[in-house]
Amino acid sequence: MDIASRLKEIRSSLPEGVELLAVSKTHTAEAIREAYDAGQRLFGENKVQEMVAKHAQLPEDIEWHFIGHVQRNKIRQMAPFVSVIQGIDSFESLQETDRQAGINGRCITCLLQLHIAVEESKFGFRPEDCIRMLEQGEWRSLSHISIGGVMGMASMTDDMEQVAHEFTVLADCFRLIRERFFREDERFHIISAGMSGDYETAIKAGSSMVRIGTGIFGERDYTNK
Repeated sequence: MDIASRLKEIRSSLPEGVELLAVSKTHTAEAIREAYDAGQRLFGENKVQEMVAKHAQLPEDIEWHFIGHVQRNKIRQMAPFVSVIQGIDSFESLQETDRQAGINGRCITCLLQLHIAVEESKFGFRPEDCIRMLEQGEWRSLSHISIGGVMGMASMTDDMEQVAHEFTVLADCFRLIRERFFREDERFHIISAGMSGDYETAIKAGSSMVRIGTGIFGERDYTNK
């Protein structure tokens, strides 16, 4: 099955209101173009240099999402074009994104990454730390970013009950944060959760954006870095 056929199959399985982010990391610009020609516009990358190179080769109307761990010294490189930074896990990253977006005359959407997995190696705010950061209120003065929702990564496990629980925790945190801080802000609407192996579980828990790579492009090709 080719990329266009896999895209069509996945799209047909998504409920209304759930967006598909095609995770194109390690795949070629040619493969992304094939997905683009099949109507896909949202693409996710986890390495800034790779995303910058692909952006230069591909159509301007692609909406690039950065889904890797955010290194503040790399924000400058993607600020001229990135649409969404999904891995925000500190106020300092929000500040630097705001600064670089301002330099480029842009507003960048940021998702708050929450740590929901059992693995300590995963990045993200602890939910209580995220709420504490929002309570302090300094983020309200940042005029070149908008906080668009939350993102989370479940544990790497075959225990789908554990995965479902973690996605439910993420959705519950989203609703709490929206009620307390974004009740009047329609821009706060994204729950980014679920990948090729667990996106159906994530959707059942409330995900509104799934991040699918292997299911679209096939196995990752690590020779194309």
